[in-house]
Amino acid sequence: MPRKWLRRWLPSPHRVRSDRTLRVFGQLLANRQLWALNRRSVARATGIGLFLAFVPFPSQMILAAGAAIWLGFNLPVALVMVWITNPLTFPFIFYFAYRLGAWLLSTPARALEFEMSFSWLAGQVADIWAPLLLGCCILGVVSGTLGHTLISVGWRIYVLRNWRRRRRKSAKAAARGRRANRLQVPVSDPTARPDPGRESPESS
Repeated sequence: MPRKWLRRWLPSPHRVRSDRTLRVFGQLLANRQLWALNRRSVARATGIGLFLAFVPFPSQMILAAGAAIWLGFNLPVALVMVWITNPLTFPFIFYFAYRLGAWLLSTPARALEFEMSFSWLAGQVADIWAPLLLGCCILGVVSGTLGHTLISVGWRIYVLRNWRRRRRKSAKAAARGRRANRLQVPVSDPTARPDPGRESPESS
């Protein structure tokens, strides 16, 4: 994947380290593996970040940072992925997860207005925890697996295309060089014998 594009859009190390939520990790955020931009690191961060985005309580950033420190993948990518569930999207995402879990458990679904807070969860957990957790787990696994696969395969395709493009450019440059060599006028050898079929100036 284009590393320049990723560096342009991902939060900088300074911004991540200065976040109030992540200050608890202190010097652990200085690990260079947390900022590596390679296929394996970005793919794992995407997969795990998407999975953690479906955790139905407000601690996804801490979980993403802890997982990145423990497993050694790109932290900024994981943080971007967990923010798929943000204040604008989480009511719809978690309500869908709840309805999915209720359908799978064959339990009647209630009309709910989701709030991303511990107090709301504490008041509703007795009634909705089973279908909500089941739906979130399924959506997290599916999204994480799909995200990891797409990044891994897409990265390989990008690298392969670049490699083929460089090979074509090298082949074209070599072909132009050979054509230029063939078009050069050969320098006459003064020691070469005269062609007997030609008349020399002395014989005319």
